[in-house]
Amino acid sequence: MAQERVRYESHDGVAQIVLARPARANAVDLLTVQEFAVAVDKSFAADIRAVIVRGEGERFCAGGDLKAMADAVDRPAYLEELADAFDRALQKLATLPKPVIAAVQGSVAGAGIALMLSCDLVVSAASTRFLTAYSAVGLTPDCGISFLLPRAIGLPRALELALTGRTLSGEEAKQWGLVNEVVEDELLEARAQELGNQLAAGPTWALGQAKQLMRDWQASREQMGRKEALTIADAVTRADAEVIQAFATSKTLDGRPDHDALV
Repeated sequence: MAQERVRYESHDGVAQIVLARPARANAVDLLTVQEFAVAVDKSFAADIRAVIVRGEGERFCAGGDLKAMADAVDRPAYLEELADAFDRALQKLATLPKPVIAAVQGSVAGAGIALMLSCDLVVSAASTRFLTAYSAVGLTPDCGISFLLPRAIGLPRALELALTGRTLSGEEAKQWGLVNEVVEDELLEARAQELGNQLAAGPTWALGQAKQLMRDWQASREQMGRKEALTIADAVTRADAEVIQAFATSKTLDGRPDHDALV
């Protein structure tokens, strides 16, 4: 029986998608992409309220598997198929109607950057290093990096990473806006799980809609305002919004609504 390249686990409403090729720095080949896509599909299940994406072993993801590329009979065809298939899976990950957390360690390179940016929140171990890596092997960005990276950190910084091969430390990545939080290496897994549990306990539908609204980069300002109005009108009909009624009936000593209850 072939060893799993991607593991899917779930517990108490939190799913984990685990890249499980530590001996290959969790590099991605076509079979890995296929298993990853299956795991993403499983994460759409109604009982899953938050998702954690992580890599097994010392590194999160080294990007595309260079050995698989070198061994391909038709390298251009293989690279095109690999990039297209992984990009489709990443786009689907980004559309999950629930929060997705990336827990990254060791190194994040190449398509690993695209995977990380397809998640909603990123927690990084302090020792993690971030690099695009493509120019070092004579390749170009793939899996949506040309779209995602400039929007995350701005065009000048994205170009610097892509053209110079610069490597960022965990703290630099946080300063640049590439990750949300940096923790000590030994605390990474626990912090990601804590955040996953926190989000899973929240209003899943509303959180999912919030991320989808903010990821809709194609809509105009006018279109986005209208979409927000329709979405919030839908949200107020759902069970998670029942707190509004409780808030409306809570009073301070002077008889006015207690707005401090929200903060």
